[in-house]
Amino acid sequence: MAAVQAGEKLEHWVEFSNLKPVPYLVDPDYSLPPLALSKQMRRRILFKLELLYGRLRAEQIWPELERLMKVFYAHKPLAVREWEKDFEPEARFSEKDVILITYGDLVQGDGKPPLQILASLAHRFLRGTINTIHILPFFPYSSDRGFAVMDFESVDPHLGKWEDIAAINKEFRLMFDGVINHASSKSRWFQEFLNSHPYYRDFFIQFSTKEAIPTHLLSLILRPRTSSLLTPFLGLEGEKYVWTTFGPDQVDLNYQSEKVLLKMVEILLYYVRRGADLIRLDAISYLWEEIGTRCVHLEQTHIIVRLFRDVLDCVAPYVALVTETNVPHGENIEYFGNGKNEAQMVYNFALPPLVLHTFYTGDCTRLRDWSATLEKVSDTATYLNFLDSHDGIGVLPAEDILPEAAIRFLCEKIVEHGGFISYRTDSEGKEKPYELNSTWFSALNNPKADESEELQVSRFIASRSIALALRGVPGIYFHGLLGSENNTQDVLITRVARSVNRHNIEERRLLEDLENPRSRISQITRRIVRLIRTRGQSRAFHPNGDQEIVQTSPQVFAIKRVSPDRTETVICVTNVTRDPQPVTVRGSLLPESPAAWEDMITGQVFHTESGDLSITMAPFGVLWIRPKRQGSDG
Repeated sequence: MAAVQAGEKLEHWVEFSNLKPVPYLVDPDYSLPPLALSKQMRRRILFKLELLYGRLRAEQIWPELERLMKVFYAHKPLAVREWEKDFEPEARFSEKDVILITYGDLVQGDGKPPLQILASLAHRFLRGTINTIHILPFFPYSSDRGFAVMDFESVDPHLGKWEDIAAINKEFRLMFDGVINHASSKSRWFQEFLNSHPYYRDFFIQFSTKEAIPTHLLSLILRPRTSSLLTPFLGLEGEKYVWTTFGPDQVDLNYQSEKVLLKMVEILLYYVRRGADLIRLDAISYLWEEIGTRCVHLEQTHIIVRLFRDVLDCVAPYVALVTETNVPHGENIEYFGNGKNEAQMVYNFALPPLVLHTFYTGDCTRLRDWSATLEKVSDTATYLNFLDSHDGIGVLPAEDILPEAAIRFLCEKIVEHGGFISYRTDSEGKEKPYELNSTWFSALNNPKADESEELQVSRFIASRSIALALRGVPGIYFHGLLGSENNTQDVLITRVARSVNRHNIEERRLLEDLENPRSRISQITRRIVRLIRTRGQSRAFHPNGDQEIVQTSPQVFAIKRVSPDRTETVICVTNVTRDPQPVTVRGSLLPESPAAWEDMITGQVFHTESGDLSITMAPFGVLWIRPKRQGSDG
């Protein structure tokens, strides 16, 4: 392909279909041209294997890894190979990208598999608005709503079949979960480990006694839970104490065994064959354990992420890795690597607590100062900007940004609003807040407050506008798209705080609410959809575009977004308070001061003589303004 300028690449991406033309072959076709690995790529992968396992073991591992890649490639039909040739990594993401995060069974109906209901709802309501769906773990599981996987290669029959996943993939890109840090204690792998099967003997990390790790070394290990690190299990050879970072039913895999690494490469490639366009590496920071360290963010973990990246770049370059690391911001963004060799996307975990702090205090100073540090990573990597998820609102990512008193304040407000707090054990053995468990709507709005529903909806939409405007790709959890309130009943039943934000919805009831313009769900979804569609109309919101924080009063958050080719500029302004706020947007922010501004969201036009726009914003008001285009009526 001839060399082109950045702007031309983006134009080309508009013509390139995000969706694969045909599915992968069920059986490998060895009559097709085989995978041809370059010597350079072979050396790159082999070097990483040497760093992990030493030269001798690396040379023994390589033939099997190469075999897995070649078998995968034989499943790739010619149509996909041709389609892939037009793919350009620099234009992987655009202003049109928005990810919906959902469980496969959040919406349920009589007699229909939940995945088919999801497909129907997505076809009816999301096309043209959201182009990517992250289906949270849809595999058979024993606990933690899918994150204690019993079988990594099957669809939970309660949800549907692989054919239902494929049906969604016909209209939407898909993100799958790579729950590769641990497996269920009920999984066949772990049961064979307890049975002393030779192949699975070193799949998990075992000790002979609970005291095998000295207390002073145990205290070094960073964990997101308060449960015991080592859990006893009775097997063929007696009692074993096994490493369980997240709890007794989620048993950590041992990546010091090359068998585990190879198995996970095989599974990740299987996900690509089954339709994954993005793969979320769940809890990746805890992947490699080493006694005497914090057992988090170890160099071996980063090497494995780079290895996965190399493998995908060889056989499926359009597939992106997304890392999920609920840790302080500085550690979180390390998973970009140098911007070109690790994750193409990183969850922006510090954003939710900072936005929440902003709307609680009516002061965006902390958010504004932190946002100014969000520099462009590279042309091929960006942030996943989300406010809520299937878990809670992590406070650990903000510990290096907000003072301890501010985090305590967040916790107090969440409880006041009917939410819950989950804790972790720190290095001194003390319990510290780990995450706030609440829906995003309830986190922002006190159900006992003397406020109109209109004001609460406006507060909610204002917060959403910030995540949609920042550099990166926005992600919205299903309950966040609807503006759901806390479901404390499920917490009482399950005794799991995260259940407050994971409740299922009846399909009939949801459709009634969506079609009733007076319902809160209808009001919220229509306003979010309007923001998303507005965002997709301007390349100023492209992840590779520039971003500049605009200095205003602490009550107003404002950023300037500029398209990669610098032909479009949008100023995004949000009033973070319940009071009207005056704001002035300087014409000097643009190359030429405009005679008029227009709000992209409403179409309203503001005329000015000086080029500066001075207005009073409504409570929780949102403006996305740009110079009025010639010929635009507004």
